[in-house]
Amino acid sequence: MLARRVIPCLDVKDGRVVKGVQFVGLRDAGDPIECAARYDAEQADELVFLDITATHEGRATMVEIARQCALRLSIPFTIGGGVRTVADFEAMLRAGADKVAMNSAAVRDPGLISACARRFGAQAVVLAVDARRRAGGWNVFVRGGREDTGLDTLEWIRRGVASGAGEVLLTSMDQDGAGTGYDLELTRAVTSAVNVPVIASGGVGTLEHMAQGLEAGASAVLAAGIFHFGKHTVREAKEYLRSRGILVRPVEAGP
Repeated sequence: MLARRVIPCLDVKDGRVVKGVQFVGLRDAGDPIECAARYDAEQADELVFLDITATHEGRATMVEIARQCALRLSIPFTIGGGVRTVADFEAMLRAGADKVAMNSAAVRDPGLISACARRFGAQAVVLAVDARRRAGGWNVFVRGGREDTGLDTLEWIRRGVASGAGEVLLTSMDQDGAGTGYDLELTRAVTSAVNVPVIASGGVGTLEHMAQGLEAGASAVLAAGIFHFGKHTVREAKEYLRSRGILVRPVEAGP
């Protein structure tokens, strides 16, 4: 059985890590490279960086972040936000990212998923989905959560995986930043719908919430605020999950 993963998420705006509630009310959480180095030292399993404004300048910033992280980190990392073309995707990989996440561009052009999967491998393609509840299910939102596409989340994720996405980064917009836990119904629905790893995101406030996300079927749990602002460490999260009988890689003792 594969170990489950604990993944700190670094939302980046104007070259700084930020954290908000339901994609607004942003607080500064530090320099992305320094934050990444800290989580590497804490032995997080992976990192995710998301450019939440996705401007042209933001893409340049994210390429530089990828370069710096490739020099300093020993753990895999994913970069997302502002990727619109195969060339954008390739630029992130060449800068050092292990995986690249796509959201708005994939919705506009689903062929981008298959093009990137064919060229770079499905393992490098992460389908990022921002989902919000509606009557009878969830809709997919794009443009940093500002635009409702009208797409049904489960149908879109099935299509994205069929097109070649090797992993799904699933964010509940309703839960994001609220600290009340993941949308477990959404997590269960998506993990039952596809056979690729699903990363649960949006809503972590306690270590119990992380356990619940994994028990709902997620292969990995994403968290931001509880790590950025010192409520918990990666070590505490992993030790708690192991105490619940969930297989995660242990944090090794330092030298």
